[in-house]
Amino acid sequence: MGRQVPLVRADLDHKHAEMAASLFPFLRATYYRWAELFPATCPDCAPAPAVLGVGDLHVENFGTWRDAEGRLVWGVNDFDEADHLPYTNDLVRLATSVLVATREGPIALPFKQACQHLLAGYTEGLERGGRPVVLEEGYAVLRRQALPRLRNPSSFWAGLDALPPQGRPPAGAVKALAALLPAGHGERDLRRRRAGLGSLGHPRIVAVATWHGSRIAREAKGCVGPATTWLAAPDDAHPPILGQRAIDGAVRCPDPFLRIRDGWCVRRLAPDCARVELDSVPTAKDQDEWLHAMGWETANVHAGTASAVPAVLQDLRGRPWRWLRDAAVTMAKACRADHREWAARRNVSSA
Repeated sequence: MGRQVPLVRADLDHKHAEMAASLFPFLRATYYRWAELFPATCPDCAPAPAVLGVGDLHVENFGTWRDAEGRLVWGVNDFDEADHLPYTNDLVRLATSVLVATREGPIALPFKQACQHLLAGYTEGLERGGRPVVLEEGYAVLRRQALPRLRNPSSFWAGLDALPPQGRPPAGAVKALAALLPAGHGERDLRRRRAGLGSLGHPRIVAVATWHGSRIAREAKGCVGPATTWLAAPDDAHPPILGQRAIDGAVRCPDPFLRIRDGWCVRRLAPDCARVELDSVPTAKDQDEWLHAMGWETANVHAGTASAVPAVLQDLRGRPWRWLRDAAVTMAKACRADHREWAARRNVSSA
């Protein structure tokens, strides 16, 4: 990672502390380890048909944005690890995160049932060619989950004002931010931001400016190639970053303020653009619709590899009904063993 972006060491220290705290943040923070474990631990899943997938998919990798019509849209909001992968990788990782979240409290649905809803949403989404998840009509459960996450504007801007100032920023970040700010904006105030978990350690630079009498913000995050390419070519210091290609190909209402280019992911920061976190999980009676929608949105991304869809559907139909549950249980067990070892070593080194 350090060969591709300037590392933020304090954020890496924070990441390691979060990883030690419990299994769910450990799972989120260690996709590089997942990429190593999955082919060997789930040999029946690894040879499945390949798609341009998310890679690091989990229940907190969904959020909201406004499309060009100002409508509130829900879907996958992080493509840092996008790569050509067996379609099973995304489904098993998503199901594993559900299993971990079930055992840590927020999800009450029996895991077997949760997997059924994920697979039903995924299969139906692929069979119907996908459909963007726009929250203006229908999707009552997702709307109830998302709306409380829309932040109060006063507290949102106060939070950005509290960010530490950015020193001399990388030239690439400045160029990327300038390209996504509207013409005629006021002077830019650059701040340093800590956010996310898997990408902690990457530089994040926020530009706050005034436009037509009110403030606007953009964030530039340093991007690196997906962990799967590091494994395949460890000496390649510049692996391809495929996030923008995955976004452009997916069946979705695009976020007009999201761009990944020249090693930087730039997006709009605003009160109505938010990642949906586990503390807003729907009530038990609504979790079936929520999980079905996650499966459907995964299909929206995979449908971008249109040539692979018939093979994916054929492969799905040939799998035993419990394949997803079994694979997720196996991966959760492997991740739990890693987490115990990580936490134990960290405790020893901190003593």
